[in-house]
Amino acid sequence: MGKIKFRLVWFDSLGAKSACTLVETPDVSVLIDPGAAVMQPSFPASLADKMFWLKEAREAIMRASKKCDVIVISHYHHDHYMDSEMEIYKGKLILAKNPNAYINDTQRMRAYEFYNNISKTFGKKSLDTLLRKREPKSYSDPYEELVIAKKRDYGDYAERKRELLSKGRKWFFKRVENWNSWELIPELKFENCEVRFVDGKTFRFGKTKIEFSKPFFHGIEYARVGWVISTVITYNGERFIHTSDLEGPTIEDQAEWVINKKPKFLILDGPSTYLIPFMLNLINLRRAIDNTCRIIRECKPELIIYDHHLPRDRKFKERVKKVYVTAKEEGVKVLTAAEYLGKTPVVLKA
Repeated sequence: MGKIKFRLVWFDSLGAKSACTLVETPDVSVLIDPGAAVMQPSFPASLADKMFWLKEAREAIMRASKKCDVIVISHYHHDHYMDSEMEIYKGKLILAKNPNAYINDTQRMRAYEFYNNISKTFGKKSLDTLLRKREPKSYSDPYEELVIAKKRDYGDYAERKRELLSKGRKWFFKRVENWNSWELIPELKFENCEVRFVDGKTFRFGKTKIEFSKPFFHGIEYARVGWVISTVITYNGERFIHTSDLEGPTIEDQAEWVINKKPKFLILDGPSTYLIPFMLNLINLRRAIDNTCRIIRECKPELIIYDHHLPRDRKFKERVKKVYVTAKEEGVKVLTAAEYLGKTPVVLKA
């Protein structure tokens, strides 16, 4: 009693892409990121196995949804929310990533479709009838807020890094143009479902505090896949963090944010090593490893669930070996969801 409890509903190490977690305090139960997606073609298993695991994941998420009061959606990738199973949202308060800013075009389209389904299901009306006009707003370059990352010495890679940052900056301000051209998707409140947009906000349920980060890059600076929000749940002096897709974290300032929160329990996604060298280079892999080791040394959580993205690669433990060595030295438990549940990650036995 008087503690934070959590249940790992489904994660990549169990065979389908997901980071779904049920967190309970004496005040409120929260289901974070209720989505699942099939593993990539390169994953070492048959299509039949992949589809079986996806079916199991969706069923597990549906069951978990019956036990929660609040549903958190950190961003609009299908392995983090369900857009067709409206039953899981019935009677729930949805605390979600703002779909009107700090979002890429694809996720905005998905968010529109999702809230249109919510509106039709629970409000019996099209979302188009609820959209609002917006006044153009200026947005500062988010890279300028990365105080630690900006100071990083890239050595021989520095010139290439400057080129990538320049392209990313142009991409960002093009997104700003798009945000200002879209009509606003409003927060929604119907009899059996309520939606609040929560970037950077804090909510209280009795003695439980649920805090959301500002929008974080989904991976490296100006990651084209967009932004995510991380979730912090605090009760009775204990703190639980679900990072969502920081991919490492790759960015030093996002690791600093985790360290400053000092969680007892940390759900941390890892780098996408299965995408080396196509979408993840060794420099950013080393950043992610170093940042995770720093979290272990300076934060010393009681437990880190190190899953999502990472166990899609058969060699994941070898590629991030330094993380496991550091955890052993510091006496910190670092486990995949499968290992926490007493199982072997499917990628290691597929």
